[in-house]
Amino acid sequence: MKWDEGVWDEGTWDSPSPTISVSKTINTAKRMKRQRYYPTRIPAQVLWLIQYRGALVKNGAALGLDPTELTAALKDADWLIYVLGTWLGKVRADSVSATLAVEDAQTGTGSAVMVLPDLTAAPLPAGTESVAPGALNRIFALVQDFKNAAGYDDAIGMALGVLGSAAPGLDEATLAPDLTAKILSGQVNLGWSWQGHTADLDLCQIVVERNDGKGEVNVVYDTTPGYIDKTPLPATPTKWTYRAIYRVGEDQIGQWCAPVSILVGG
Repeated sequence: MKWDEGVWDEGTWDSPSPTISVSKTINTAKRMKRQRYYPTRIPAQVLWLIQYRGALVKNGAALGLDPTELTAALKDADWLIYVLGTWLGKVRADSVSATLAVEDAQTGTGSAVMVLPDLTAAPLPAGTESVAPGALNRIFALVQDFKNAAGYDDAIGMALGVLGSAAPGLDEATLAPDLTAKILSGQVNLGWSWQGHTADLDLCQIVVERNDGKGEVNVVYDTTPGYIDKTPLPATPTKWTYRAIYRVGEDQIGQWCAPVSILVGG
């Protein structure tokens, strides 16, 4: 299974989420300022890092890096290539294996004793070392130094992949899913779209308040526009209220959409 497909677009990531409480506020953890030249999708980020690393080997001296600085910069790139690629890929595959194992342990059949899946981390490639947190922030800072270096030019910038794009970036102050909800065949059909940002976003997180005393809970982390909430409708008329927000990797991006309410049941 490739690490950029399958797990992310199937199974736990594209299926109803466990019923857990969700904060009504956007994740306030400090995030790095997104650079226009840096891709938003994780598979593209790994490819960018590989390109950046190769160009760094060839152009590090021209950009003013001494051997110690170059070694540190390459270690940061190697570490992120491993974490975003091999390590994260195994984690996502393991999440599916773990979910299946838990289900089998609880409700499976058969007489043979279970063997739990191996959930150990993917081994580090030869030459790759763990580094201090903040590797991508250090890369972004280094790129800015490069652009101020006497030896920098557009040819080196293109080789590094840091010239940026002419396309406008995401306006996170206004970006929010265009969520809709309607009843079809006795189920709530939730509509949303990428709004032209397919290349910039990974998925849409949808939550709901069902007025059942559980508060706001996750419905789905959806990677394909349009989702059917198969939760059984209540016996008496009840208002369900949905909200949604886009995500890139592990981060929420933009704003929660306005609440969308629908009367169900009865």
